[in-house]
Amino acid sequence: MDVEVNALALNVTIPEQLRWTDVRRDEEFTLQTLTVRLLPDGTTAAKAYGRPTAGGRGAYVSFPVPDRPELAELVAAAAARAAQLWAASRT
Repeated sequence: MDVEVNALALNVTIPEQLRWTDVRRDEEFTLQTLTVRLLPDGTTAAKAYGRPTAGGRGAYVSFPVPDRPELAELVAAAAARAAQLWAASRT
Protein backbone atom coordinates (compact mmCIF):
# COMPACT_ATOMS: atom_id res chain seq x y z
CA MET A 1 0.00 0.00 0.00
CA ASP A 2 1.36 3.42 -0.93
CA VAL A 3 0.84 5.91 1.87
CA GLU A 4 1.77 9.56 1.49
CA VAL A 5 2.72 11.27 4.75
CA ASN A 6 2.77 15.04 4.36
CA ALA A 7 4.28 15.98 7.69
CA LEU A 8 4.93 14.73 11.20
CA ALA A 9 4.70 16.99 14.23
CA LEU A 10 5.57 16.87 17.89
CA ASN A 11 4.94 19.25 20.74
CA VAL A 12 7.70 19.80 23.28
CA THR A 13 7.64 21.59 26.61
CA ILE A 14 10.54 24.02 26.87
CA PRO A 15 12.32 23.45 30.20
CA GLU A 16 12.27 26.49 32.50
CA GLN A 17 16.01 27.14 32.11
CA LEU A 18 15.68 27.35 28.29
CA ARG A 19 12.59 29.58 28.12
CA TRP A 20 12.86 33.10 26.78
CA THR A 21 10.62 36.10 26.27
CA ASP A 22 9.64 37.95 23.11
CA VAL A 23 7.34 40.86 22.34
CA ARG A 24 4.37 41.01 19.98
CA ARG A 25 2.12 44.07 19.66
CA ASP A 26 3.72 45.69 22.72
CA GLU A 27 3.00 42.65 24.90
CA GLU A 28 5.72 40.40 26.33
CA PHE A 29 5.29 36.63 26.04
CA THR A 30 7.12 33.81 27.79
CA LEU A 31 7.79 30.99 25.32
CA GLN A 32 6.79 27.64 26.85
CA THR A 33 6.42 25.05 24.08
CA LEU A 34 7.79 24.15 20.68
CA THR A 35 5.92 22.62 17.79
CA VAL A 36 8.36 20.84 15.50
CA ARG A 37 7.32 19.56 12.08
CA LEU A 38 9.21 17.06 9.95
CA LEU A 39 8.48 18.09 6.40
CA PRO A 40 8.29 15.76 3.37
CA ASP A 41 11.74 16.82 2.16
CA GLY A 42 13.31 15.76 5.49
CA THR A 43 13.83 19.27 6.85
CA THR A 44 12.26 20.51 10.07
CA ALA A 45 10.32 23.64 10.90
CA ALA A 46 9.79 24.80 14.47
CA LYS A 47 7.71 27.48 16.13
CA ALA A 48 7.67 28.51 19.75
CA TYR A 49 4.43 29.26 21.56
CA GLY A 50 3.83 31.20 24.71
CA ARG A 51 1.52 33.17 26.91
CA PRO A 52 1.65 36.76 28.13
CA THR A 53 4.29 37.18 30.82
CA ALA A 54 1.93 39.43 32.79
CA GLY A 55 -0.63 36.60 32.94
CA GLY A 56 -4.25 36.79 32.06
CA ARG A 57 -6.13 35.18 29.24
CA GLY A 58 -4.05 36.45 26.35
CA ALA A 59 -3.77 34.60 23.09
CA TYR A 60 -1.43 31.66 22.64
CA VAL A 61 0.93 33.22 20.08
CA SER A 62 3.66 31.67 17.91
CA PHE A 63 7.20 33.04 17.55
CA PRO A 64 10.29 32.00 15.61
CA VAL A 65 12.72 29.76 17.48
CA PRO A 66 16.11 31.43 18.07
CA ASP A 67 19.18 29.74 16.61
CA ARG A 68 20.63 28.50 19.92
CA PRO A 69 22.54 25.22 20.34
CA GLU A 70 20.63 24.24 23.47
CA LEU A 71 17.30 24.60 21.64
CA ALA A 72 18.61 22.53 18.72
CA GLU A 73 19.62 19.87 21.27
CA LEU A 74 16.13 19.99 22.78
CA VAL A 75 14.56 19.44 19.35
CA ALA A 76 16.92 16.54 18.60
CA ALA A 77 16.27 14.90 21.98
CA ALA A 78 12.52 15.33 21.56
CA ALA A 79 12.65 13.77 18.09
CA ALA A 80 14.64 10.80 19.41
CA ARG A 81 12.18 10.30 22.28
CA ALA A 82 9.21 10.60 19.92
CA ALA A 83 10.77 7.95 17.67
CA GLN A 84 11.12 5.61 20.66
CA LEU A 85 7.51 6.18 21.69
CA TRP A 86 6.27 5.70 18.13
CA ALA A 87 8.26 2.47 17.68
CA ALA A 88 6.87 1.10 20.96
CA SER A 89 3.25 2.07 20.26
CA ARG A 90 0.67 -0.60 19.64
CA THR A 91 -2.00 0.65 17.32
